[in-house]
Amino acid sequence: RYLRTLYLGLQSRWQAEHRRRHFYWRMMFESADISMLRLLEAFLKSAPQLVLQLSIMVQQNRIEPLQGLSASASLVSLAWMIASYQKVLRDSREDKMPMSYKGAVVQILWHLFTIAARAIAFALFASVFQLYFGIFIVTHWCIMTFWIIQGETDFCMSKWEEIIYNMVVGIIYIFCWFNVKEGRSRYRMCIYYIITLSENAALTILWFLYYDRKTTSDFDALILVCVVSSSFALGIFFMFIYYCLLHPNGPIFSHRSVGCIFRQEPPPVPGSPVEAVTSPPRSLPRTTGGEREGAPGERDSCVPVFQVRPCAPPAPAARAPRTEGPVIRIDLPRKKYPAWDAHFIDRRLRKTILALEYASPTTPRLQYRTPGAPQEVLEYETTV
Repeated sequence: RYLRTLYLGLQSRWQAEHRRRHFYWRMMFESADISMLRLLEAFLKSAPQLVLQLSIMVQQNRIEPLQGLSASASLVSLAWMIASYQKVLRDSREDKMPMSYKGAVVQILWHLFTIAARAIAFALFASVFQLYFGIFIVTHWCIMTFWIIQGETDFCMSKWEEIIYNMVVGIIYIFCWFNVKEGRSRYRMCIYYIITLSENAALTILWFLYYDRKTTSDFDALILVCVVSSSFALGIFFMFIYYCLLHPNGPIFSHRSVGCIFRQEPPPVPGSPVEAVTSPPRSLPRTTGGEREGAPGERDSCVPVFQVRPCAPPAPAARAPRTEGPVIRIDLPRKKYPAWDAHFIDRRLRKTILALEYASPTTPRLQYRTPGAPQEVLEYETTV
């Protein structure tokens, strides 16, 4: 995947002007997929290793040079992956404001200190209560997974795939906050960090009451407690810096912002033509029951999600004339601001759009179903 991304990036520089955009978007899509896989890999591999290494250091009451280097690399990789994925996700979407490098650095510091406090608290508690630590981790993971499932994410196409995906994201929620739900996120984030602060305090206090006085002095124990509390406080400080000063959508307390991450789009003007998007879409939502217009048995049939036509069908006289070129009509309302790209649906649509862009002299036009215009639904011949 890395080599393919580099190849597409070079092609976007070397090709003619009318073909550069085609290879550029292919490169951005591959880069977003790589960042997502690296994020999951980091929290499935580096995060458990970090807790294990720190727990061994606490039990032995000393830090070997290679141990310290390995633990530092694991910690930095976790913070780096979250900030990297958020930046690449914004760069791969034209409807998102790009994240600045200053914002990415502050986001790295935010996650670096919060994950460090979390991992040290885990290591301290695990060095004394191994069995209870395992019970605590499983319980926290189950609660977070259930919370994510209740949020009704729409990353996968089937219900069971979505549950497996939520279980994997629940592992990320053991260590840090990661937004996977569209809408206002500040309240969910506040709830998560209140829970995290309470757990960190409880784990650290329990360790301080029962740690081995023979291997660890009282002064060293007090320093570790201070490190946990100060690290978490620094992480929250950088989080406020990011949302108050460096968030791409503006300050969190601005009157123009609707939520921490999402901005509300202006309502469509009555009588305006159907929304046309000249760039490849990055995500499609799962159609709800009220949006399906097909027969009861159509859901299990092999009808395609979208249909490509050489030109647009005749339009009523009251509507604006359509431009020439291929038109992709999608029987889904366009998602305003996805929390996570719906890759399984989206990748199929990407390949078709990129193939059309490569073969057609004109860029294909996308038309999403407009919920506010019932007459538009009659023109779409596919149903999800």
